[in-house]
Amino acid sequence: MVGATGLQGGGVARHLLRDGTIKVRCMTRRPDSEAAKLLQRQGAEVVQADLNDPASIRSAVQGCKGAFGVTNFWEAYFREYDQGVNLINAAAETGVGHLVLSTLPSSRKISRGTIDLPHFETKARMEDHAQLRNVPFTFVHVAFYYENFLNYFPPQRQPDGSYSFGFPLGDACLGAVAAEEIGGVVARIFANRAEFVNTTVEIIGDEMPAQEYAQIMSRVLKRKITYSHVPRETYAAMGFPGARELADMFEFLRVYTPSRRAHITQCRQLFADMQPFESWLEKSVQKFTGLLEA
Repeated sequence: MVGATGLQGGGVARHLLRDGTIKVRCMTRRPDSEAAKLLQRQGAEVVQADLNDPASIRSAVQGCKGAFGVTNFWEAYFREYDQGVNLINAAAETGVGHLVLSTLPSSRKISRGTIDLPHFETKARMEDHAQLRNVPFTFVHVAFYYENFLNYFPPQRQPDGSYSFGFPLGDACLGAVAAEEIGGVVARIFANRAEFVNTTVEIIGDEMPAQEYAQIMSRVLKRKITYSHVPRETYAAMGFPGARELADMFEFLRVYTPSRRAHITQCRQLFADMQPFESWLEKSVQKFTGLLEA
C-alpha cells in the first residue's frame, strides 16, 4: 500500500484491514507518525519507504502479491511522474502479481490539445510506463471527492446569512465519490484479479450538476446554500496556488467528460455500500455544521 496515511490511500487501507482477507503492508516515510501508528493498531504492517528512493520501494513491495498506489501531484508536482515510475519499476522487478494504480486520463489527448492539465498528464504517463514494463495492472480513475466540499470548496457565508460555493462548471454534471469508499471497489478488484487485470475502472459514487449538490446541502443541512458559476478566467485569476490548473480542470470536466452513470452502476455492483452524495452528507452533518458555524 502506497499512500495509506492520506485520504484516498487511507480509505483503501482501512477497508482492506476491516475486510481481513489479506495481509496489508503500508509504506510511509514516517512510520512514527500518528497516522502510521493508527494503521498498526488496526492490524497493518508498517514499513519505512520513500517514493523518491527506488531501493526502499523494492524492499517494501518484496513478496507482495498485489500493490495499491496513489501519488500526490500537489505535493510532488512534476516529480510525481518519477515517483510513479519508481513504484511501477519496483512492482515489475519484484514480481508483484497485480498493481492497482490510481491514475487519470490524458486531458491533452481527450481535448485534442485544447486543455493540458499537468496533474492529469503525469498520471496518464504513468499508465504508459506501466504498460511498457508489462506489469499486470488495473488503473483506477477516481472522481472528485465528496470530502472536497469540506476541505477545499466549502460553502462560504454571505452577507444575507446564506452560504455559497462556486467554480467554473456551469450546469454540467460533476461526478464524485466518498474517499472512504474507494477501498470497497479496490478490494473487489484485488479479489477478482482475472476480471480486472489490464483494465481501467472509473470509481464514482454519484453525478449531478453543482446546483443539485447545493440543493441537497440546503435540504440536509437546513441552511440556504447555492452554487455560483465562476467564469474560467475569473477563477484562474484568483491568485491562489493552482488556481489556473483548477480552472482548466473544471473546464475539462464541463466540456470533455461525458455522463458516467454506467460507471456508477458498475461501482455499486462491485461495492453495495457505495453511497450517493445525499446519504454521505446525512452522515457528515456534524462536520459541516461545525464548519459553517465557524
